[in-house]
Amino acid sequence: MSCEDPSDRPEQISAIINGLERYNPEAVGHLEAYLTQQCEDRSCDCNANRTLLKLYQLNPDRIKDEIITNILVKAMTQFPSPQFNQAMHLLSPAVANPAAAAASNGAVSTELAEAVAKLRALNGLLEGAQFARFWATMDSDDLYADLTTDIDGFEEMVRVRIAQLVSHAFREVQVSLLEQWLGLSEDAVRKFATGTCGWKIEPVGSATVQIPQNAENEAKKSEIREDVNIEMFARVIRRSWEEVA
Repeated sequence: MSCEDPSDRPEQISAIINGLERYNPEAVGHLEAYLTQQCEDRSCDCNANRTLLKLYQLNPDRIKDEIITNILVKAMTQFPSPQFNQAMHLLSPAVANPAAAAASNGAVSTELAEAVAKLRALNGLLEGAQFARFWATMDSDDLYADLTTDIDGFEEMVRVRIAQLVSHAFREVQVSLLEQWLGLSEDAVRKFATGTCGWKIEPVGSATVQIPQNAENEAKKSEIREDVNIEMFARVIRRSWEEVA
Protein backbone atom coordinates (compact mmCIF):
# COMPACT_ATOMS: atom_id res chain seq x y z
CA MET A 1 0.00 0.00 0.00
CA SER A 2 1.33 3.45 -0.92
CA CYS A 3 2.35 5.64 2.00
CA GLU A 4 1.84 8.71 -0.19
CA ASP A 5 -1.84 8.21 -1.04
CA PRO A 6 -3.17 5.06 0.68
CA SER A 7 -6.31 3.56 -0.81
CA ASP A 8 -8.03 3.27 2.58
CA ARG A 9 -7.71 6.97 3.44
CA PRO A 10 -10.94 8.22 5.10
CA GLU A 11 -13.17 10.33 2.85
CA GLN A 12 -13.10 13.21 5.32
CA ILE A 13 -9.30 13.35 5.14
CA SER A 14 -9.37 13.15 1.32
CA ALA A 15 -11.78 16.09 1.27
CA ILE A 16 -9.38 18.12 3.42
CA ILE A 17 -6.32 17.28 1.31
CA ASN A 18 -7.97 17.88 -2.06
CA GLY A 19 -10.21 20.84 -1.26
CA LEU A 20 -10.21 24.28 0.31
CA GLU A 21 -10.38 22.71 3.76
CA ARG A 22 -6.62 22.25 3.55
CA TYR A 23 -6.41 25.97 4.47
CA ASN A 24 -8.98 25.80 7.26
CA PRO A 25 -7.40 25.93 10.74
CA GLU A 26 -10.24 23.76 12.04
CA ALA A 27 -8.93 20.90 9.90
CA VAL A 28 -5.92 20.62 12.21
CA GLY A 29 -7.83 18.57 14.76
CA HIS A 30 -9.04 16.07 12.18
CA LEU A 31 -5.55 15.60 10.76
CA GLU A 32 -4.02 15.22 14.22
CA ALA A 33 -6.58 12.55 15.10
CA TYR A 34 -5.79 10.79 11.81
CA LEU A 35 -2.08 10.85 12.66
CA THR A 36 -2.85 9.28 16.03
CA GLN A 37 -4.74 6.53 14.21
CA GLN A 38 -1.72 5.92 11.95
CA CYS A 39 0.54 5.65 14.98
CA GLU A 40 -1.74 3.07 16.55
CA ASP A 41 -2.56 0.85 13.55
CA ARG A 42 0.88 1.07 11.84
CA SER A 43 -0.54 2.67 8.70
CA CYS A 44 1.05 5.70 7.06
CA ASP A 45 -0.31 8.62 5.03
CA CYS A 46 2.56 10.97 4.32
CA ASN A 47 0.48 13.28 2.13
CA ALA A 48 -2.03 13.89 4.92
CA ASN A 49 0.76 14.43 7.43
CA ARG A 50 2.43 17.01 5.20
CA THR A 51 -0.92 18.78 4.87
CA LEU A 52 -0.96 19.04 8.67
CA LEU A 53 2.56 20.52 8.68
CA LYS A 54 1.47 23.10 6.08
CA LEU A 55 -1.43 24.08 8.33
CA TYR A 56 1.05 24.47 11.17
CA GLN A 57 3.01 26.86 8.94
CA LEU A 58 -0.12 28.98 8.49
CA ASN A 59 -1.21 28.65 12.11
CA PRO A 60 1.91 28.51 14.32
CA ASP A 61 -0.22 28.95 17.44
CA ARG A 62 -1.62 25.44 16.89
CA ILE A 63 1.75 23.67 16.68
CA LYS A 64 2.22 20.69 18.97
CA ASP A 65 5.77 19.44 19.41
CA GLU A 66 4.82 15.78 19.81
CA ILE A 67 2.77 15.88 16.60
CA ILE A 68 5.76 17.14 14.63
CA THR A 69 8.08 14.46 16.00
CA ASN A 70 5.47 11.75 15.40
CA ILE A 71 5.13 12.85 11.76
CA LEU A 72 8.90 12.66 11.32
CA VAL A 73 9.11 9.23 12.95
CA LYS A 74 6.31 7.91 10.73
CA ALA A 75 8.12 9.28 7.66
CA MET A 76 11.35 7.67 8.86
CA THR A 77 9.77 4.21 8.77
CA GLN A 78 9.38 4.58 4.99
CA PHE A 79 13.12 4.63 4.27
CA PRO A 80 14.70 4.65 1.78
CA SER A 81 12.44 7.39 0.45
CA PRO A 82 12.22 11.21 0.29
CA GLN A 83 9.34 11.29 2.80
CA PHE A 84 11.41 12.39 5.80
CA ASN A 85 13.17 15.20 3.93
CA GLN A 86 9.90 16.40 2.42
CA ALA A 87 8.47 16.72 5.91
CA MET A 88 11.62 18.50 7.12
CA HIS A 89 11.27 21.12 4.37
CA LEU A 90 7.91 22.13 5.86
CA LEU A 91 9.46 23.00 9.23
CA SER A 92 10.82 26.43 10.03
CA PRO A 93 14.63 26.79 10.00
CA ALA A 94 14.59 27.34 13.77
CA VAL A 95 12.85 23.99 14.34
CA ALA A 96 15.50 22.21 12.35
CA ASN A 97 18.41 23.96 14.10
CA PRO A 98 18.92 23.91 17.90
CA ALA A 99 21.17 26.99 17.76
CA ALA A 100 18.54 28.95 15.82
CA ALA A 101 15.86 27.79 18.26
CA ALA A 102 17.90 29.06 21.20
CA ALA A 103 18.21 32.45 19.47
CA SER A 104 14.47 32.69 18.76
CA ASN A 105 13.70 33.97 22.28
CA GLY A 106 11.24 31.23 23.02
CA ALA A 107 9.42 31.37 19.68
CA VAL A 108 10.60 27.82 19.02
CA SER A 109 11.13 25.19 21.69
CA THR A 110 14.77 24.20 22.01
CA GLU A 111 13.56 20.76 23.12
CA LEU A 112 11.73 20.35 19.81
CA ALA A 113 14.76 21.50 17.83
CA GLU A 114 17.00 19.04 19.65
CA ALA A 115 14.49 16.24 19.09
CA VAL A 116 14.27 17.03 15.39
CA ALA A 117 18.07 17.06 15.13
CA LYS A 118 18.24 13.60 16.72
CA LEU A 119 15.56 12.24 14.39
CA ARG A 120 17.37 13.68 11.38
CA ALA A 121 20.55 11.91 12.47
CA LEU A 122 18.65 8.63 12.89
CA ASN A 123 17.09 8.97 9.46
CA GLY A 124 20.50 9.65 7.94
CA LEU A 125 21.80 6.36 9.35
CA LEU A 126 18.88 4.43 7.86
CA GLU A 127 19.14 6.15 4.49
CA GLY A 128 22.87 5.42 4.47
CA ALA A 129 22.27 1.74 5.32
CA GLN A 130 24.32 2.13 8.51
CA PHE A 131 22.00 -0.19 10.35
CA ALA A 132 24.38 -1.31 13.11
CA ARG A 133 25.08 2.33 13.99
CA PHE A 134 21.34 3.04 13.95
CA TRP A 135 20.65 0.47 16.68
CA ALA A 136 23.69 1.56 18.67
CA THR A 137 22.48 5.16 18.51
CA MET A 138 18.97 4.13 19.57
CA ASP A 139 20.44 2.43 22.63
CA SER A 140 22.74 5.35 23.48
CA ASP A 141 20.08 7.75 24.75
CA ASP A 142 16.69 7.21 26.39
CA LEU A 143 15.36 10.21 24.46
CA TYR A 144 15.20 8.10 21.31
CA ALA A 145 12.78 5.72 23.03
CA ASP A 146 10.70 8.70 24.19
CA LEU A 147 10.55 10.10 20.65
CA THR A 148 9.37 6.83 19.12
CA THR A 149 7.12 5.56 21.91
CA ASP A 150 3.89 6.85 20.31
CA ILE A 151 4.51 4.88 17.12
CA ASP A 152 3.32 1.34 17.77
CA GLY A 153 5.78 -1.28 16.50
CA PHE A 154 8.39 1.28 15.40
CA GLU A 155 11.38 -1.00 15.84
CA GLU A 156 9.64 -3.93 14.16
CA MET A 157 8.67 -1.77 11.17
CA VAL A 158 12.28 -0.63 10.82
CA ARG A 159 13.49 -4.24 10.98
CA VAL A 160 11.00 -5.30 8.32
CA ARG A 161 12.22 -2.50 6.02
CA ILE A 162 15.84 -3.52 6.61
CA ALA A 163 14.95 -7.14 5.84
CA GLN A 164 13.29 -6.06 2.60
CA LEU A 165 16.46 -4.25 1.53
CA VAL A 166 18.61 -7.24 2.50
CA SER A 167 16.37 -9.54 0.44
CA HIS A 168 16.89 -7.28 -2.57
CA ALA A 169 20.66 -7.61 -2.38
CA PHE A 170 21.43 -11.12 -1.08
CA ARG A 171 20.56 -14.77 -1.58
CA GLU A 172 22.53 -15.80 1.50
CA VAL A 173 23.62 -13.80 4.52
CA GLN A 174 25.42 -14.65 7.74
CA VAL A 175 23.38 -14.72 10.95
CA SER A 176 26.12 -12.69 12.63
CA LEU A 177 25.61 -9.87 10.12
CA LEU A 178 21.86 -9.91 10.61
CA GLU A 179 22.41 -9.59 14.35
CA GLN A 180 24.14 -6.26 13.71
CA TRP A 181 21.75 -5.02 11.02
CA LEU A 182 18.58 -5.93 12.93
CA GLY A 183 19.82 -5.11 16.42
CA LEU A 184 18.76 -8.51 17.74
CA SER A 185 20.32 -11.45 19.55
CA GLU A 186 21.18 -14.60 17.60
CA ASP A 187 18.07 -16.47 18.75
CA ALA A 188 15.85 -13.48 17.97
CA VAL A 189 17.42 -13.15 14.51
CA ARG A 190 16.71 -16.78 13.71
CA LYS A 191 13.10 -16.41 14.84
CA PHE A 192 12.65 -13.17 12.89
CA ALA A 193 14.26 -14.56 9.73
CA THR A 194 12.16 -17.72 9.61
CA GLY A 195 8.94 -16.45 11.20
CA THR A 196 8.55 -12.86 10.01
CA CYS A 197 10.53 -12.97 6.77
CA GLY A 198 9.88 -16.56 5.70
CA TRP A 199 13.58 -17.18 5.06
CA LYS A 200 15.25 -20.56 5.62
CA ILE A 201 18.06 -21.66 7.88
CA GLU A 202 19.06 -25.12 6.75
CA PRO A 203 20.32 -27.23 8.31
CA VAL A 204 18.87 -26.10 11.62
CA GLY A 205 21.56 -24.22 13.53
CA SER A 206 23.40 -23.16 10.37
CA ALA A 207 25.25 -19.85 10.49
CA THR A 208 23.82 -18.86 7.11
CA VAL A 209 20.32 -17.62 6.27
CA GLN A 210 18.98 -18.51 2.84
CA ILE A 211 16.82 -15.89 1.14
CA PRO A 212 14.37 -16.98 -1.58
CA GLN A 213 14.98 -15.77 -5.09
CA ASN A 214 13.07 -12.66 -6.12
CA ALA A 215 13.10 -10.14 -8.95
CA GLU A 216 15.74 -8.04 -7.20
CA ASN A 217 18.28 -10.63 -6.02
CA GLU A 218 18.03 -12.90 -9.07
CA ALA A 219 21.28 -13.19 -10.99
CA LYS A 220 20.76 -11.79 -14.46
CA LYS A 221 22.94 -12.48 -17.48
CA SER A 222 24.43 -9.30 -18.84
CA GLU A 223 24.63 -8.94 -22.58
CA ILE A 224 26.84 -6.32 -24.15
CA ARG A 225 26.17 -5.48 -27.78
CA GLU A 226 28.18 -3.15 -29.93
CA ASP A 227 26.59 -2.00 -33.14
CA VAL A 228 29.50 -1.90 -35.55
CA ASN A 229 28.69 -1.92 -39.26
CA ILE A 230 30.82 -2.35 -42.35
CA GLU A 231 30.74 1.37 -43.08
CA MET A 232 32.51 2.12 -39.81
CA PHE A 233 35.25 -0.38 -40.68
CA ALA A 234 35.54 1.18 -44.12
CA ARG A 235 36.18 4.61 -42.63
CA VAL A 236 38.88 3.23 -40.32
CA ILE A 237 40.64 1.44 -43.19
CA ARG A 238 40.38 4.50 -45.45
CA ARG A 239 41.89 6.75 -42.81
CA SER A 240 44.78 4.34 -42.22
CA TRP A 241 45.62 4.38 -45.92
CA GLU A 242 45.38 8.16 -46.03
CA GLU A 243 47.82 8.50 -43.10
CA VAL A 244 50.30 6.15 -44.81
CA ALA A 245 50.07 8.16 -48.00
